[in-house]
Amino acid sequence: GEVQALEELLAACEAEGVRARRIAVDYASHSAQVDLLREELAELLAPVSARAAEVPFLSTVTGEWVKGPELDAGYWFRNLRQTVELEDAVRTLLEQGFGVFVESSPHPVLTVGMQETVEDAGREAAVLGSLRRNEGGLERFWLSLGEAYVHGVAVDWGAVFAGTGARRVDLPTYAFQARRFWPEAAPVEPEPLPVESAVDARFWDAVEREDLAALSAELRIEGDQPLTALLPALSSWRRQSQEQATVDGWRYRITWKALADAATARLSGAWLVVVPEALAGPAAETAAAVTRTLADRGAEVRTLTVATDAADRDALKAALDGTEDPDGVLSLLALAGDGTAPLREHAGLLATAALVQALGDADVTAPLWCVTRGAVSVARSERLQDPAQALVWGFGRTAALEFPDRWGGLVDLPGQADDRALARLAGVLAGDGAEDQVAVRASGLYGRRLAHAPLADAPTPPAWKPTGTTLVTGGTGALGTHVARWLAENGAEHLVLTSRRGAEAPGAAELREELNGLGTEVTLAACDMADRDAVTALLADIPADRPLTAVVHTAGVLDDGVIDGLTPERFATVLAPKADAALTLHELTRDLGLSAFVLFSGVAGTLGDAGQGNYAAANSYLDALAEQRHADGLPATSVAWGRWGDSGLAADGVIGERLDRGGVPAMAPRAAIRALQQALDHAEAAVAVADIQWDRFTPGYTAVRPSPFLGDLPEVRRLAQSATAAADAGTEGSPAEALRRRLSAMPQAEQAVVVLELVRSHAATALGHPTTDEVGAGRAFKELGFDSLIALELRNRLNAATGLKLPATLVFDHPTPAVLADFLRAEIVQDGSTGAAPGIAELEKLESALSVLDPDGETRADIASRLQALLTKWGEPQAQSSDGAVAEKLQEATPDELFDFIENELGI
Repeated sequence: GEVQALEELLAACEAEGVRARRIAVDYASHSAQVDLLREELAELLAPVSARAAEVPFLSTVTGEWVKGPELDAGYWFRNLRQTVELEDAVRTLLEQGFGVFVESSPHPVLTVGMQETVEDAGREAAVLGSLRRNEGGLERFWLSLGEAYVHGVAVDWGAVFAGTGARRVDLPTYAFQARRFWPEAAPVEPEPLPVESAVDARFWDAVEREDLAALSAELRIEGDQPLTALLPALSSWRRQSQEQATVDGWRYRITWKALADAATARLSGAWLVVVPEALAGPAAETAAAVTRTLADRGAEVRTLTVATDAADRDALKAALDGTEDPDGVLSLLALAGDGTAPLREHAGLLATAALVQALGDADVTAPLWCVTRGAVSVARSERLQDPAQALVWGFGRTAALEFPDRWGGLVDLPGQADDRALARLAGVLAGDGAEDQVAVRASGLYGRRLAHAPLADAPTPPAWKPTGTTLVTGGTGALGTHVARWLAENGAEHLVLTSRRGAEAPGAAELREELNGLGTEVTLAACDMADRDAVTALLADIPADRPLTAVVHTAGVLDDGVIDGLTPERFATVLAPKADAALTLHELTRDLGLSAFVLFSGVAGTLGDAGQGNYAAANSYLDALAEQRHADGLPATSVAWGRWGDSGLAADGVIGERLDRGGVPAMAPRAAIRALQQALDHAEAAVAVADIQWDRFTPGYTAVRPSPFLGDLPEVRRLAQSATAAADAGTEGSPAEALRRRLSAMPQAEQAVVVLELVRSHAATALGHPTTDEVGAGRAFKELGFDSLIALELRNRLNAATGLKLPATLVFDHPTPAVLADFLRAEIVQDGSTGAAPGIAELEKLESALSVLDPDGETRADIASRLQALLTKWGEPQAQSSDGAVAEKLQEATPDELFDFIENELGI
């Protein structure tokens, strides 16, 4: 359009908050403005010489097949001046029987419109691209060839792979049945070399081969430099190589493993299907199809329809109270998000969390499975469809740790779930529950896995460097400060550092002065990044001569608590600055041609973490958003960080101490920044960077619930093999069975002592104490420092140790180690044991309490004399009626009354 009209339109768009971008050309193609260039274009196009067409060519100018000679300068002028009749050309080709359309361009921007034309014409055709933005290499081209091949296009694979060493192999005839009839041998894995050994091996290999070029490249020196350059080069090389080896050990990625097909399995028993009332379109069709499939596969289906205004905890609990206990619960509540509400109010996530709470309130112990659609991507060629539903995946991983006995798992369906896919869903539900993070696709079932992602042998790509303006959210916070220094040292021209307080944030002025000293201009801005209007205004203030080219989103807030204590407000506290801010930045910058869009996620979203259900949900969303952007050809890198040393939300304090005990030590910030640089250099969509000591982390993580997700890691596999070997060499059976057998051979007094020591030992471990000295038998758990999260950890440990299914409120129902031990002893040995005579149980409690005391000599003598006096009194003959009355009183007495009796009799 006219320049003035365009400027007015852009101004109006900006005022209304509508995204608009002006293309950097000074005329509008396919309009009258081209006529002004007729003479210039005629001169420029005059050398064009047409020839007979060798490849059939249907013109979008004439709508007819081109023979060749007509493609002169006049044709190309009309091509630029007239309307592009792409739709008519596609329809013509469809009518003539063509079924494959390939867009050969750096980025397939026309494929969407062509696909819409194909669908509108009611035809079946494949619409494919060739390359994608930021994916212009052979690997992307080969993938596109593969997509064309599976749609029936003849590909000369011999020419494609000529000179690469690739060879043809025959597929087995059963390759796509996905069934195995023999055991899968565990891979033989060499012991990993220590970091220093791996570093030294590369160096000495180059020395032994006398490879001057390789050695010079390794040390980063010129081959003709004097020996005086060698020593500092060697020192620098060794430091960097060791740091690289360390960072490689921190890097992980998500993979998806093909699972055995379970489409023929059948369900049994009653299944409660929880369906949101406000569903429409494909989501409603999916919900109806799922319910129908479960019934067809043998389940007695009961449907609980949840109204939008009744998706809270109390309303769901009331609805559950009116139903019989099911054998399984399948939630479709994750499908409730409509994409219009802020993520902090996502209906699917909040309703799922309320359902988990309500099931506990209603004492429903059946496993809960949650279904999503398009929340994950199992292959690079698959676009992640709905990042918002990934919120439920992050939350669910935490729910599995907090409620291991009543959590089923997560199942993601494809956007178009056919009968085969729904049958596979039923098969997952009918299985043994070993796989609890599953994606159902047309090609089969896939289980989520964690894998190492080292870069040691990867080619070194060009280093990413900041240009223009880089926006850093949380820029004056702990992590943002490290990022800002790194950007400045990398040559950033202008940094916009945002925070809630802007220039008033502690240390902000000093940080700006430091960065200015590195040659970087700094703008400190106070901005709520979840507020779209505020972010729009912030971006509008970025100077035109230094346009925004990169975004690094480090902002975040913690509001930790076990799921049972989470509320919609606590979800909003965490989701707004993390997830909503990321979505706002994505929407407002997607058309700005950024070179980097970095999201600081966390391993809580990757692994789940008890007490961080809201934070895990937010981080899972960030990872999913990055994957979707990457599939759309936009820059995106989400790093799921472990614990940073000296800074970050989990640097020290209670959280830091818990992570230390759990095998997640802090990472050196300098090395973490190196990992960030590498992730950007390699254009990775999502990567986890965390220092995890698997020998310490795995036992606690899998104590109450096995984890196939970690099972393919070599370190975890070796731990499992060692545990199996130890079990084979020792007592048969699980630790819980061994404990039960041990207690069954003891008198009740000894049983009480053993179980009390078990409780004290696990309580000390949960609190981080090296011994049980601080855990007195009679001290209240609250006094010992227990909070809801530590109480949950103790419950999980005791579940594993005893084989019982204990409630989450265990510590609050039994407030001291002695009281809890008495409860556990009764639960463990109740089958086959006889009840104690009236009063004996209380004497056993007294004996147990005395067994862990260490009184001085005078106190010991006093206790002994009083016990002797009580024995003498009880040893005197009593009338039968008196014995009966005392026994009856003891049997009916409350615990407080019994302790008053003992105190009165013993004087203690």
